[in-house]
Amino acid sequence: MAKLQPVLLSGGSGTRLWPLSREAYPKQFLPLAGDDTMVQATWRRVDAIAELAPIVVANEEHRFLVAEQLRQIGAPAPAILLEPVGRNTAPAIAAAALQAMADGSDPLLLVLPSDHVVRDVAGFQRAVHEASSTADAGSLVTFGIVPDAPETGFGYIQAETGDGLRKVSRFVEKPDAATAQSYLDAGGYYWNSGMFLFRASRYLEELARFRPDIVEAVRAAHGSARHDGDFVRLDKEAFAACPSDSIDYAVFEKTDHAMVLPVDIGWNDVGSWSALWDVAERDAEGNAHHGDVIAVDSRNSYAYAQRLVALVGVDDIVVVETDDAVLVARKDRVQEVKQVVAQLKKEQRSQAVLHREVHRPWGSYDSVDNGGRHQVKRIKVKPGASLSLQMHHHRAEHWIVVSGTAKVTRGDETLLLSENESTYIPLGVKHRLENPGKVPLELIEVQSGSYLGEDDIVRFEDVYGRSQ
Repeated sequence: MAKLQPVLLSGGSGTRLWPLSREAYPKQFLPLAGDDTMVQATWRRVDAIAELAPIVVANEEHRFLVAEQLRQIGAPAPAILLEPVGRNTAPAIAAAALQAMADGSDPLLLVLPSDHVVRDVAGFQRAVHEASSTADAGSLVTFGIVPDAPETGFGYIQAETGDGLRKVSRFVEKPDAATAQSYLDAGGYYWNSGMFLFRASRYLEELARFRPDIVEAVRAAHGSARHDGDFVRLDKEAFAACPSDSIDYAVFEKTDHAMVLPVDIGWNDVGSWSALWDVAERDAEGNAHHGDVIAVDSRNSYAYAQRLVALVGVDDIVVVETDDAVLVARKDRVQEVKQVVAQLKKEQRSQAVLHREVHRPWGSYDSVDNGGRHQVKRIKVKPGASLSLQMHHHRAEHWIVVSGTAKVTRGDETLLLSENESTYIPLGVKHRLENPGKVPLELIEVQSGSYLGEDDIVRFEDVYGRSQ
């Protein structure tokens, strides 16, 4: 049998779980259902059965988040395919299939969204094992979730009668409540999980039958890809020319080789705050919370707190508090948070895209204070990491080391600063910050000048490929 290779789909726009999830930091990078982030939990789910290192398909802006979070849990170094633009799942999986076959092999691809919850990991692994021989023989397998409610937020798969794996009769769009209830009453209908298992070559063959334009465009993008360590940068022009389509529409709704395996594995796509309440541990009053939360005479509510949040006399609500935004919503209307994000984007407000703490490949910075001509940031630099050699046209900077050791390049000088020591970077002077130590470096940066935007950076040298 062909070897099993996981494919982790790590896209997402960060709208449904705003304000915790943002465009630059979507939900797969958050620890929403345990200590691990969701992408970490996805890898742990397949670690015991995977025979090859994972392939990850990710937004280029998320490349260092994916690499770092998988590295933290000891995952094998993945091949990370970077999409220059989003084109939905059919092209993304085609790129992963081409990458999997680049060395002449033809593995079984276990395609998984990286932002779902699966409570019964052993049951999931048994299901993969059960479906593997059928997929190895040439079928395209999907996993259908046994429904426990007339859910209107999922697509459905109708299967032929039988036990275990069976042929797909049809795919059904998200139904209204009455139709969903009829599916539940009739049986033989399953939620579309978005998880798939097939040989890489078989997926490309079936995609070429129905959407040769997608295969042609993705082959061109992958053939002209640039390799940068673990990153495979798909050609921007070729990939942008690829039509956008889902694997369901492009292949599974058309092929005669689709099979479905019904599973009951504690699956949840965590597509809203109410869905997160569904999978969370709840107290005797039905409340679930994360962080410092006090609930008084309140029921069936969810609260996510970074500071103290108190609920008094409320039922069926969601409260999510972050450093720069607070969401308060009725639990049955949390899907409408997308409208908030759309308004933020229309007004070009940063809260749609970034958190106050912004993650970078070298560490992070947190803007703790802003004024007309000043800004204060708390900067963290990972051991061994360095920022680019850069300069600014409109601002000067003061750096004060809080902990760790900083190596500072300032013009022709090189300084080594320890805790409680500081330096000044004049406007227009080339400079670089590095952490030469074994522990994280933390410092306070005070910027002053006529313009303090992040686009006032001229990079001369950069290990992350951002030089100008």
